[in-house]
Amino acid sequence: MDGTELLVATAVLALGTFAFRFAGPALRSRVKLTPRAERLMALAAVVLLAALVAVSALTEGHGFAGIARPAGVLVAGVLAWRKAPFALVVVAAAATAALLRLAGVP
Repeated sequence: MDGTELLVATAVLALGTFAFRFAGPALRSRVKLTPRAERLMALAAVVLLAALVAVSALTEGHGFAGIARPAGVLVAGVLAWRKAPFALVVVAAAATAALLRLAGVP
């Protein structure tokens, strides 16, 4: 890809991003959603984020990541739920995964 193609691709992506961002507020006043649809849209963001966390925590490449990583994520989740300081959450998750791997757990 030469410089011109890169600039054109960047400009097209920038315009597409702007169009998507502009479409939300522009269409919000014209399109009326039912209260049920609005609740579902709010929950959709949570579901997508949970799916991203699950895939990142459980897989590596094309396979299962092993037990150590999900165990670290579980420890982090419990500590975050208990409102522990962020630094403690990160260190505890890393330590859990590291100790399990040191013990030979994949």
